Amino acid sequence: MVIRLEYEMQFEVPNQISMLTMLYVHPSRVADLLQPDVMQVDSGETVEDYIDGFGNRVGRLVAKAGTLRLSGSTLIQDSGLPDPADWSACEHPVEDLPHEVLQFLINSRYCEVDRLSAPAYELFGHIQPGWGRVQAICDWVHNKVTFSYLHARPTKTALDVYTERIGVCRDYQHLAITFCRALNIPARYATGYLGDIGVPPRPPGDFSAWFEVYLGGRWWTFDARNNIPRIGRVLMAVGRDASDVSLTTSFGAANLTQFRVQTEEVME
Repeated sequence: MVIRLEYEMQFEVPNQISMLTMLYVHPSRVADLLQPDVMQVDSGETVEDYIDGFGNRVGRLVAKAGTLRLSGSTLIQDSGLPDPADWSACEHPVEDLPHEVLQFLINSRYCEVDRLSAPAYELFGHIQPGWGRVQAICDWVHNKVTFSYLHARPTKTALDVYTERIGVCRDYQHLAITFCRALNIPARYATGYLGDIGVPPRPPGDFSAWFEVYLGGRWWTFDARNNIPRIGRVLMAVGRDASDVSLTTSFGAANLTQFRVQTEEVME
């Protein structure tokens, strides 16, 4: 299938600032693009790109004072298949993990592994290691946490979600990631496009969060918020948690005034 990816963000910038953006399709999906993936800046600022330490494509610009509008639109080829699964995928002993995977076992800004280790072992330590244990974590988080935009806040951590049992998609993923890491299962945060393809529509459009787990020698997609295989997931960035994959990071004031995301299947 072919999927149209679009976004538009507008800011009011009181004074000139530097800004980083993570609004591109992840380099691992570049071969699937049918059109260039370009970030348009209406006010004409020059954008430089670089690849960060997690392999994400990052935009870098200096925004002048005034209105800053960022937008993009592209087409991507997708298999049209649901997220893959392999119930035989095994966990790895820590000593056998690749060096670059180890960072996804430890504490990060939103994932307090040390403070949730005891609950993780109490809830999931008795479950057979492997895919089934990660799925049990997703089931528990999905069933115990209530979705609510009204209870979103940028400082909410996995421990807060475990205590309050309410939040948005990133909160579901942070808690599931933390439980996995507490059980020595590498887990990383992912963000990207996830349209309502094959499921009832749920306005408004937004970017989505999920997480990836290292089992059987590769990374696999899990989603504690939706907790069902989905079609048309398009990765933008991965990191230890949401702090590593912010859509925009401004070094100075930038007040968001408009935000639109659209992800839809189009006729080939």
